[in-house]
Amino acid sequence: MDIKLEKPKGVKKIFREKNIPYFGAAVLLCLVIWMIFKNHDSELRVDEKNLAVATASYGDFVDYMTVRGKVEPASAVQISPLEGGVVKEKIAEEGTMVKKGDPLIILGNNTLDLSILNAEAELAEKQNFLRNTQVTMEQERLSIKQDRLQLDMDLKRKKRTYMQNKSLYGDGLISREIMLQSREDYQLALNRQGLIVERQNQDSVYRKVQMDQMEESLNNMKRNMQLIRRRVGNLVVKSPISGEVGSLDIELGQSLLPGQGIGRINDLSSYIIEADVDEYYIDRVKTGLRATLERAGITYDAYVCKVYPDVKDGKFRADLKFKGKYPVNIRTGQTYYLNLQLGQSKKAVMVPVGEFYHSTGGKWIFVINEKERRAFRRNISIGRQNPSYYEVSGGLDSGEKVIVSSYESFGNNEVLILNK
Repeated sequence: MDIKLEKPKGVKKIFREKNIPYFGAAVLLCLVIWMIFKNHDSELRVDEKNLAVATASYGDFVDYMTVRGKVEPASAVQISPLEGGVVKEKIAEEGTMVKKGDPLIILGNNTLDLSILNAEAELAEKQNFLRNTQVTMEQERLSIKQDRLQLDMDLKRKKRTYMQNKSLYGDGLISREIMLQSREDYQLALNRQGLIVERQNQDSVYRKVQMDQMEESLNNMKRNMQLIRRRVGNLVVKSPISGEVGSLDIELGQSLLPGQGIGRINDLSSYIIEADVDEYYIDRVKTGLRATLERAGITYDAYVCKVYPDVKDGKFRADLKFKGKYPVNIRTGQTYYLNLQLGQSKKAVMVPVGEFYHSTGGKWIFVINEKERRAFRRNISIGRQNPSYYEVSGGLDSGEKVIVSSYESFGNNEVLILNK
């Protein structure tokens, strides 16, 4: 007997076997349409209260950086003893204000004391020898003078006898032999007089040369004595300039050598600030750049007076000097923070400095759309920066709100859904 089959109705009719391919094609079409119109950006929900939001602004971008520096005196003089010795007394302490010539320490030197005694004894011996030599020379001079007087008298007599005998011989009253003997005696006396005159002249020259040499030797000894006594005065180490005793590294009983550095005197008439600057700015920091210091509500002007070329541990040193007045209570070793102007101010779109820069390198930022309550990733260009702002050279308009806090928890998401 034949069974009559019923035709499918309703849902069953739709899912009949022959309709399945059509149904699959429709589902696939819907999926394609959904994929086309779907937002492909990955999304992340975040709490808005945990974000730091700032508004991009347009104004004067001041190109400056903040540097940290230590106050040092503009000049200092090293303290060094001119004479070696043992420290007997320390008069001045670190931080003491002194004037030029004020005693700082007193040294003792037994060897120098012994040298003075020996020099004094040698000087006295020289003086006695000079006096004895002078007496001997004077006696010799008087003896020669007496001999000459005697020879002069003898010459006169011999001459007179010879003249008389010559006259008598002419009158035939005496023999020729007597006349010749008197002439020979006269000639001998004349020659002896010439010898004594020559001796007297030579003795005078010799005595003068010898006396000059001895006087010079004695004067040298006196000068040497003065120098030795002056060395005693050098045992009192004095301040070379007026200023502050910056350091005095000695102890009682310590033995010091001549020229040994034991401290310094700071000249407080002017100061410099030694600043360590990141090597990133080495091509921009030059002498003459202006800097300002805010202290107790007062602005002090300074300028870069010297830049050191060496880089150590990623930093280089620059010295800044005050231009005009400086803080009244300034002290050596104080730390100051100065704003160093690197260039002229310029109108620009600015974004406050934030931690987002460490994640993006300034290449992109999240911009907030308040209507959609979302933040979208956007590429931007950041130029210069100062401690407060980044200069945005492209990709962002004034008045737009951006997220400036850290992006570390955002991953690679390009859209942030802001939850209140």
